[in-house]
Amino acid sequence: MLFIIFSLVINHLSSPESFSVGDSYRFPLEGFLSSIILCILIAIIAELNFKYYTKKYFSKKVEIRSVSWYMVSTLGYIAIMYVPLGIVLVMVAGADMEFYYLLIGLLLTLLVSFVLIGLAYAQDIYNLYKRSIKDAQITIESGAKTTKLTYENIACFYSENKVVYTVRNDGSTITTDFTLNELEEKINDQLFFRANRQIIIHKDAVDEIEKIENGKLRIRLKAVIQNNATAEITISRYKRTAFMDWFE
Repeated sequence: MLFIIFSLVINHLSSPESFSVGDSYRFPLEGFLSSIILCILIAIIAELNFKYYTKKYFSKKVEIRSVSWYMVSTLGYIAIMYVPLGIVLVMVAGADMEFYYLLIGLLLTLLVSFVLIGLAYAQDIYNLYKRSIKDAQITIESGAKTTKLTYENIACFYSENKVVYTVRNDGSTITTDFTLNELEEKINDQLFFRANRQIIIHKDAVDEIEKIENGKLRIRLKAVIQNNATAEITISRYKRTAFMDWFE
């Protein structure tokens, strides 16, 4: 419906004989049908690209960078589609090809597409963001045992004697078959931070941050989570800025 209204308005404003007043009024059928076809193709491109980005990126993590790349790539596909389609439509109509009008049409199409796609998918992206933060889960494999944990139930991961442990919010631990490097690739870096080579911490598990010598930070986790390996965590001065940006 939004596309139909948009097509009607644009095509009625594009030429004087299409104004809905006076005896010379003529319904812009050709332009209207062309606009509808263009809108349908744009909707298909946006939907297919959104499904691709949801499967590859948004299902794991929604961030400004991935959303921006979705929009840029979608507009790129629209531009690639628009140029040959515009040439074909002009040839079918028997009109003269003018590059200036083709370029203006492309720019207006990209501008309108940017606005409409943003409005159409804003809620879906927001829902995926909330799901990636709250409802996302990871499968922990430990020998023959498999456990599924949501991110909000994980306090940290730490490595000790070449074994990686998952610490839950109640302080209990589960051994995993992952390395910390593998976990760092899987989990959401908006919630988890690789403090050092031995530990990855969840934002909600942090209880206290203390400045110490040489620009370092000392992190204390909540009391119920602490054990000998996680009692005190040191953030190097090289990671200090990144940690504070993440935590805030």
